[in-house]
Amino acid sequence: MTEYGRGRGPEPWHPEDPLYADQGWTGHQTQQGQAPYADPQQGYPQEQQYQQQYPEQQQYAQQQYPEQQQYEQYPQQGQHPQYPEQGHPEQQYRQQGQFPQYAQQQAYAPQVPQAPQQPVYDSQGWDTGQAPYAEPAPADPYAGADPYAQQAVAGYPGEAPDLYSTDEAYPPPQPPGRRHLEPERAEQEDEDSESASDAGDGRDGDEPAGGGRRGGRSKGGKGGKSKERSGAACLVASLVIVAVLGGGGYYGYTYLKDRFATAEDYAGEGTGESVDVEIPKGSSLAAMGNILKKHGIVASVEAFTTAANVNPKGKSIQPGVYPLKKKMSAAAAVAFMTDPTKLNVITVPEGKRNVEVYKAIDNRLGKPAGTTEEIAKREAKNLGLPAWAGNNPKLIDPLEGFLYPARYDISKDSTPESLLKQMVKHASDKYADLGIEGKAKELGLENPLQVVTVASLVNAEGKNHEDFRKMSEVVYNRLKKTNDVTNQKLEFDSTFNYIKGTSEINFSMKEARALDNPYNTHFVKGLPPGPIGNPGADALSATLNPDHGGWMFFVSVDGVTTTFTQTYEEHQTLVAEFLERQKKNGG
Repeated sequence: MTEYGRGRGPEPWHPEDPLYADQGWTGHQTQQGQAPYADPQQGYPQEQQYQQQYPEQQQYAQQQYPEQQQYEQYPQQGQHPQYPEQGHPEQQYRQQGQFPQYAQQQAYAPQVPQAPQQPVYDSQGWDTGQAPYAEPAPADPYAGADPYAQQAVAGYPGEAPDLYSTDEAYPPPQPPGRRHLEPERAEQEDEDSESASDAGDGRDGDEPAGGGRRGGRSKGGKGGKSKERSGAACLVASLVIVAVLGGGGYYGYTYLKDRFATAEDYAGEGTGESVDVEIPKGSSLAAMGNILKKHGIVASVEAFTTAANVNPKGKSIQPGVYPLKKKMSAAAAVAFMTDPTKLNVITVPEGKRNVEVYKAIDNRLGKPAGTTEEIAKREAKNLGLPAWAGNNPKLIDPLEGFLYPARYDISKDSTPESLLKQMVKHASDKYADLGIEGKAKELGLENPLQVVTVASLVNAEGKNHEDFRKMSEVVYNRLKKTNDVTNQKLEFDSTFNYIKGTSEINFSMKEARALDNPYNTHFVKGLPPGPIGNPGADALSATLNPDHGGWMFFVSVDGVTTTFTQTYEEHQTLVAEFLERQKKNGG
């Protein structure tokens, strides 16, 4: 169907056109409650009224345009005109029942008091585009006037109000060529269509919404499918957003809680119950915290690590056994563990003599003085000494040199015997790793015990690793049978002090040379029967790898630096300097 006042238009109406089923050029719509379809038996009420007011013009129109009478009879016969099948859009839409507002467009009354401008059809049913009046219509119906401009509306009864001149007016309709310049607001049209369908204005579900906004679509049509797709997409997007926000919120909460929340902690110095807790070597603060928490010492790992990081000495906690109390505050536990005296261990320093180690064990275990030394002498053969040790009857202490320098943990079950066994085993394992049995002969020594003995002398006389290497070279050179300077005597003051149980520098050389004792190297040739202390790793390494500098003598003039010489004359010069210094210091 073409538009009012036009012939065949260059752009036929189409369902996709947003102005499809327009209610007329002026955009007038049916009033609220007015039926969109006219009763075919009653005709159009406005047209009947016009016929009553202008009978002459109606008669004139019927004489000039007889085809119009046939066109006007179609509604009375209750059927549509049969158009030839030439592919005209209106023919397809009428056959498919897709002109829901066709009757409504016919229901409009003329806007001025003149004959209605009904379309005129030719013999084949096509609109000729000619006006029903005698005067010829202009070649271009749009020339000189805007056919879309709002026209004055005559005040006929029952006429729809002008919806384009109020404050809440709809925008005026656009020409067909400009209707698709702006994107359709499909979502808004879907809402309007749904509102019109569900308004409850008395229309059936299949009846078109004549009073709705122009371009509205019925429910279940194309707009309904779009709305369903939009709703599903919104639902999926909402679920994704909720999942992301929920997961992120959970992890964010967990992070903030772990990062900023106050960790669980006890208060005070703990209960009266004491627990021995062993911290393994190489443990991190977190590993320490886990051990303490497992034993009920601290309330949480976080509290312990925080307290350790705050304490300046917190990162210097040493491995070992700590006699801690249960339910201690993290700060109290860290303070206890950073105090070296609180560590429940016993440490054997490098070069320390056995008599000093025995006293330390008695003190740590709370035993009477002399308990550990008595057990050592009585149970020496049962403490795990290697086969090549402890067989010389001249030995003062068979365990000398086998209480390896290290730190040993003490627990409630520790005894003097268990600690001595642990120390002897450690020394035996270390000597086996160094391979001293095979290297003894390479160094010109009789047995592995002499290797340990040399290492004990070096450790007693030297001050650092370089001193140890030169000192071991002195020992090997003086033990040589070709040594005619000292006649194979070592003359180490440390051996005389070992016999005396002292560590004196200034003593009577006359007395030292006169003391007949197998350990006194000022009196006897060669090595003492056994070690005079417990050598450490540096002394053992230097003993196995001497300097080979040809050193024969050494002296520490200032008590700090040791000077080594190859000749006796150089040595005598240094000794004179030493004696002069001693006099100035009142020695």
